[in-house]
Amino acid sequence: MTRALTVHRIAPGATVQDQGRAGYRAFGVSRGGAADPLALAEGAALLGQSTECAALELPGSGGVFEATAPLRIALTGAPMRAMLDGAPLVWNASHTVHSGARIEVGGASAGSYGYLHVGGGFDLPKQLGSRSAHLAAGIGRAVQAGEVLPVAEDRDSAVGLSLPQDARFDGGVLRVIESFQTAVFDARTRERFTETAFSRDARANRMGMRLNSDGEGFATSAGLNILSESILPGDIQVTGDGTPYLLLWESQTTGGYPRIATVIPADLPRAVQTPAVGVLRFRFVSRTEALEAERKRRDHLRALPKLCAPLVRDPSQIRDLLSYQLISGVTAGDVRDEKE
Repeated sequence: MTRALTVHRIAPGATVQDQGRAGYRAFGVSRGGAADPLALAEGAALLGQSTECAALELPGSGGVFEATAPLRIALTGAPMRAMLDGAPLVWNASHTVHSGARIEVGGASAGSYGYLHVGGGFDLPKQLGSRSAHLAAGIGRAVQAGEVLPVAEDRDSAVGLSLPQDARFDGGVLRVIESFQTAVFDARTRERFTETAFSRDARANRMGMRLNSDGEGFATSAGLNILSESILPGDIQVTGDGTPYLLLWESQTTGGYPRIATVIPADLPRAVQTPAVGVLRFRFVSRTEALEAERKRRDHLRALPKLCAPLVRDPSQIRDLLSYQLISGVTAGDVRDEKE
């Protein structure tokens, strides 16, 4: 039996993503990969598999899918209303899906990117060492309704696990460090930048997001006389009209706009998951603080498998309730009789 997921309906711009492709920046190809790498790692932990396994990235909403064989799935990232043959599915958890079952994923109640993982990962051909679609570079394409996405062999059987959901889906404070051009912005402009509340422009995508705010822009005395140089995800470029843009995983690899700051990697998942109604603020930290945050980020990723806990299910939502042992250790008499 072919292991696959048939796509009946899907959100525009949905793509298959893994960790992306490293080593090609010199050729003008940025890493790409999952917009929220933490969500990718959470799905891998819930299914007991490698973070190299590719998942389906769902921007803003999901779709309708059908399993062609028994599968294990996990749902992570921006919480979305999910159903399995009409029964609710818990988000940030792993589940068993029977052959022929239909998975329905609705719109996000918070955040921007949800993820549908399958045991074994989606088995698409690798291009430049990755299964990720990189739309900006013309590698791969968005998933379309009617496609059948093949699923690789599943080497594990863990299911019914959950992870606690954090608060990265509603905006908040992003820690930044000084960039190469931070000093060309005067002290008052830098201060105003950290005092400003920004919103994520609705046209944000995997390349980056425009940061909207009230009031004047963030001009620099250096104007736009900056030589083009290497840029990275997290860099915040300021255009000629003073508008900041936060660069993300599919951004260009070089640029000449001045950068007022750079978001540290530990806070990029919060940045990409901020919805259009969310508010973002920025706080400068020292290099020492940034390195400590990176250490904690890596420690958390390594600890994810140990943080998985059995999923507590609502008995009213269990169709085959009689097959479960819901009570154990029952005695036939009064507890006082056992003590006498």
